[in-house]
Amino acid sequence: MLTLNERLARAAGSGHALTFVVGGDPVVVPYAQLHEEARGYAANLQALGVRTGDHVGLLGPTSRELVTAIQAIWLAGATVVVLPLPMRLSSIEEFVTQTRRRIGNADVSLVLVDPELAAFVEPAPGDPPMVGWDAVDPATAPASAGDWHPPVDDLDRLAILQFTSGSTSDPKGVMLPHRTVGANLDAIAHATTLDPDDDVLVSWLPLYHDMGLVGLLTTGLTTGTPLVLGAPTDFTSSPGRWMEWISTYGGTATAGPNFSYVLAARALGRGDVLDLSRLRIALNGAEPVDPATVAAFISAGERHGLRPGAVFPAFGMAEIAIAGTFPEPMSGLRTDPVDLAVLEAERYASPVPGDHARARHLAILGRPVQGLEVRVVDPSTDAVLGERGVGELEIRGTSVTPGYYKRPEVNAELFHDGWLRTGDLAYLLDGEMVMCGRIKDMIIVGGRNVFPEDIERALADVDGVRAGNVIAFGVDGQGKEGVVVVAESKSSDLPEVRRSVAARVRDAIGLPAKDIVLVAPGSLPKTSSGKLQRSLCKVRYLGAELTAAV
Repeated sequence: MLTLNERLARAAGSGHALTFVVGGDPVVVPYAQLHEEARGYAANLQALGVRTGDHVGLLGPTSRELVTAIQAIWLAGATVVVLPLPMRLSSIEEFVTQTRRRIGNADVSLVLVDPELAAFVEPAPGDPPMVGWDAVDPATAPASAGDWHPPVDDLDRLAILQFTSGSTSDPKGVMLPHRTVGANLDAIAHATTLDPDDDVLVSWLPLYHDMGLVGLLTTGLTTGTPLVLGAPTDFTSSPGRWMEWISTYGGTATAGPNFSYVLAARALGRGDVLDLSRLRIALNGAEPVDPATVAAFISAGERHGLRPGAVFPAFGMAEIAIAGTFPEPMSGLRTDPVDLAVLEAERYASPVPGDHARARHLAILGRPVQGLEVRVVDPSTDAVLGERGVGELEIRGTSVTPGYYKRPEVNAELFHDGWLRTGDLAYLLDGEMVMCGRIKDMIIVGGRNVFPEDIERALADVDGVRAGNVIAFGVDGQGKEGVVVVAESKSSDLPEVRRSVAARVRDAIGLPAKDIVLVAPGSLPKTSSGKLQRSLCKVRYLGAELTAAV
């Protein structure tokens, strides 16, 4: 197996390029040129004292400098630690606190900071050195590519320290050695039948998230597959740009969370006709997949030449670098309709006709990628379950992390007989994996296991509720757990919204909500990758710290 550095050198000879579309002005950088520039950055990192095995932090939005620095850190023999950016400017103080905590937890020896963020994280006593791009760019720094000293290749050296997207007050760094990342990159290439001479990757995903960093950027950098790279802000300010990039550059593979396809569908419905005919992989992941969202996106894309089979979900997580299970490309969204009542009461996925009154349609997420095995166990007894038995998903194989950095007490709970405990509820169907939800998020009411996703999805189209900004969780009371719903709203008639939410919750789960809280737009807690944080929302609810809608 090759290290990432060996893969980068090989990709530099591919003849292909990375196209930066950040801010709307395309800049084409051949991989050979990018590799040469990264060697210059690496030489200056070494001149600054970065040694093999050091951890180097990166703090900045998606840019040519950030991507070059990622390569350079590997070329210097160091470990990449991409630090998350704030989701909202209102949370800047929390962002600075979290950033310092991550820097300390990761034993970062040097931080490269984009000038846009330098004012927010001015060095304080105890911080490692913080420098800008000018300290490593050969145009302004003393060393050049010719001064670079290649480190000894070592597959077991850490390549990435990836903070889990769910991290809040106690962020955990997932250790990903070159061997682990390389195994997953090979698995991605195999599962997607990647062809660097024909495929074109398109991404706007944040580079501090595993899908953006490993799944798309590093896949492109290490295989020489053409990559079109924008920034999250490019997408959020104008969701139609994503589809325009795919059309303009002949994109064949992309990915995004469920909410991004909602926004893309709206853009496709009102924009000019595009050419999406080459797109063969449009992964829907990182959050629960809503079949209605996929159907709406496919419908909106029809006039643009989008093939329905191109849109499908897969499963991944930082603890396995990224890719875990993957369907056959062009297989489209496939769901397994199961009896919701049986699923909740017996934790068994009993099949029913798709139009059954109690049918819950769960997305089929494919088979384990090359080098991985999966199984499902009873969370209480650790007994391995048979087909359709719902329990905790466990994974083992070549791209599983060795653990969290300097967290032995957490690592002791992370593995079970050599298998990684994911904390996810799932079941197997003909060798393919089907996800049900997170164990810790389950709401137990009257002996039923109520999935918060069912409540949140049911409320997505309630008038006055901001779609995708609803959280459901359970709270103890009078000896049993009750359902609490927190939803963002900017309606002028909040009592009517509250009544509509209450009625929809009863319809969805057959139980009344214990409490319904309507909060101000933009106030629900989210992770650095945009996922809703149920546990933190619950803490704020119990502490009366939510920002009420007015």
